Amino acid sequence: MAGLELDGSNPDVSLLYDINGLAKAAPTWFDRVMEFVGEYGIMLGLVLVGLWCWWSMRKRGTAEDSVTAAAAIVWAPLAAAIAILINIPIRGFVERPRPFNDHEGLEVLIHGKTDFSFVSDHSTLAMGIAVGIFVANRKFGFVAIGLALFAGFSRIYMGVHYPTDVIGGFALGTAVVLLLAPLAMALLTPLMAAVARSPRVGWFVRSKSAAVAYADEQGGARGIHEPRPGHGRGDLGEKDLAA
Repeated sequence: MAGLELDGSNPDVSLLYDINGLAKAAPTWFDRVMEFVGEYGIMLGLVLVGLWCWWSMRKRGTAEDSVTAAAAIVWAPLAAAIAILINIPIRGFVERPRPFNDHEGLEVLIHGKTDFSFVSDHSTLAMGIAVGIFVANRKFGFVAIGLALFAGFSRIYMGVHYPTDVIGGFALGTAVVLLLAPLAMALLTPLMAAVARSPRVGWFVRSKSAAVAYADEQGGARGIHEPRPGHGRGDLGEKDLAA
């Protein structure tokens, strides 16, 4: 299965040289920036987008929308982690060497990569998180998907992956998120609803004031009403004393 890459006439290899050639033409400082961004920066950016999405959704929308969004936000990193685990046997089965091991003249920005190339872990992880955020909120999802696409580009730019490694990672991350989403949401939504009703951790799903309102809303739906001023036993006692 290592024969996925052929000679320079293969479009996969040709595109690799074309994109990686940009690194050769770029100044050294720009390559250092791309090295950091491609290895760590984009992942950090996706985490920040996810947190921004969570913070925004917990303060807006109805209680039901907030619960669903919180479940989707929790599902995003879980799905990405599952996709990475699924990729472990895929890599072992395909056994595709890194491009710099089979092709000369590449500008390799990240050294020390000794594992197999297909599928790209970075691309899988990035797209898994991005699609998970998209499930929660389309606006933030489009931003996250844009970052994930750039993550894939950066892996080719740095000379550590073939284009098909990246495409495979995108496909794997997306498939895991979407195919398992119905089951995941069926399990996580009731959990997030229970969290929202909690006076201690309800803030995770909704802002403090919204969490209290949601708890009252759920209690009212079950016929449980909070004591009102003038209706408690203590108030009756006070009225008797006053009389």
